[in-house]
Amino acid sequence: MSRRASRSRVPVALLLPALLGLVFLVLPLAGLLIRAPWRALPRQLTSADVWEALKLSLICATSATIVCLLLGVPLAWLLARTEFPGRRLVRALVTVPLVLPPVVGGVALLLVLGRNGIVGRWLDSAFGFTLPFTTPGVVVAEAFVAMPFLVISVEGALRAADPRYEEAAATLGASRLTAFRRVTLPLIAPGVAAGAVLAWARALGEFGATITFAGNFPGRTQTMPLAVYLAMENDPEAAIALSLVLLAVSVAVLAGLRGRWMSAGGQA
Repeated sequence: MSRRASRSRVPVALLLPALLGLVFLVLPLAGLLIRAPWRALPRQLTSADVWEALKLSLICATSATIVCLLLGVPLAWLLARTEFPGRRLVRALVTVPLVLPPVVGGVALLLVLGRNGIVGRWLDSAFGFTLPFTTPGVVVAEAFVAMPFLVISVEGALRAADPRYEEAAATLGASRLTAFRRVTLPLIAPGVAAGAVLAWARALGEFGATITFAGNFPGRTQTMPLAVYLAMENDPEAAIALSLVLLAVSVAVLAGLRGRWMSAGGQA
């Protein structure tokens, strides 16, 4: 009983800054809910411009997540299951987009995939294909900033999975690819799903790299964050409505992943 009582007693020196930190994080969200035009919200969300931005955002975020899955899962397996020179450097480079300012990421994409970029120049001359300021360019920008979330999640799941199951499959004659598809992938499916959801949510909220690499053209590259930025000048109610949608998606993602985080914390 005494141990429980000691745990329940919170020092005032810690309680006050903790409460201030909570207020600091929650108050802006509360302000968004308080100032929301609830009566006009259905009209705002069904307007042509808002619906167009919503639809484009969902399509691009889903496409970017598919790209992340196709490229990120094999990359996570490479980092978790193989030894090669410079693996730590590769892992660091993979996580750079997490801390890199998104605008800098957009500039980097322009320098590589732009019409005069290192690779973009070849794509334009050989195939007449350009990525900047197009809808596929939005997908590329979102995938660039979202993929590290998936790689980190899947790599963690791979490291937690027992490799003896793969070794047993190999002794039965299965190739490494077959063992990955039939044994490893089902084992790490929750980690893949969690990483995909995080990547999707990050892609949905991407702003800096998108506006730098793809621009802000309604119906073609204007996603919800860009529409919020533009609407703040002309139609604040529409900006608040779009912000509420993004907030609802973020809360849903965190609520959906909470069980996984709690179980992971319990195992640790």
